Amino acid sequence: MLGLLLAADEPAPVLGIFWADATVAAFVATVLFALMVWYLIARARSGLKIPEVRKLPGLDAFDEAIGRATEMGRPVHYSPGISAVSSTQTIASFGILGHVAKLCAKYDTRLIQTNADITTYGVAEEVIRQAYLEAGRPDAFNAEDVRFLSDWQFGYASGVLGIFQREKPAANICIGAFWAEALLFMEAGVNQGMIQVAGTANNAQLPFFVATADYALIAEEIYAASAYLSKEPVMLGTVVAEDWARIIVFALIIVGTILSFFQQKNWLGGILKK
Repeated sequence: MLGLLLAADEPAPVLGIFWADATVAAFVATVLFALMVWYLIARARSGLKIPEVRKLPGLDAFDEAIGRATEMGRPVHYSPGISAVSSTQTIASFGILGHVAKLCAKYDTRLIQTNADITTYGVAEEVIRQAYLEAGRPDAFNAEDVRFLSDWQFGYASGVLGIFQREKPAANICIGAFWAEALLFMEAGVNQGMIQVAGTANNAQLPFFVATADYALIAEEIYAASAYLSKEPVMLGTVVAEDWARIIVFALIIVGTILSFFQQKNWLGGILKK
């Protein structure tokens, strides 16, 4: 009897902890999601058909903003936020930046693009240069309008506000990772009558964008917008895989809720009593 009690008090094997039911389920789900992403990316790269990413209503705002700047003969300002190039929000911003740069090249509208990170600055310059080349206007690209201002948050914010005062842009587009500088940019844009398009996945800054921007991309919409505009296979495959995963999880929640209801003791009697 004592032996049984001692055996019951012994800790579970270390390996058993790692292979608990919940951990196995999470591991299987991760592997299945990774395979799903790989499959959709491979199809997109091969030119095979994959489910389309729906067009967000706010995407037409880029044409409207740049069109207004063109009519007024004033520049467009674009900021990808203050994170490094390794940030997923910054990567998504590059896809939208390429689309904006093509429109500016098409309409012969000046584009001023500012950066708070030196690596972001280098990538942004190449993105804009390539966009002008694809638009057939490589001669219109001006490297001096792609600017690194400061890697200090408020130094960068001060530089952008100074550009607002000197250059008088008619449109302000802010897509990426923003923090306290978000409201500074948007408030200045409102005061100067700019048409503004903004988007971020930082939940703390979303209220400021929604309140001050003419059009706002909320959280994951910046990734969907970037995939839709850039048509980049990796982005498209990833976004579609995430949507599939949401559908599967939602279906599992419904099935689990139903099964949990029917597994309750005396559920039939409880229904009859009601």
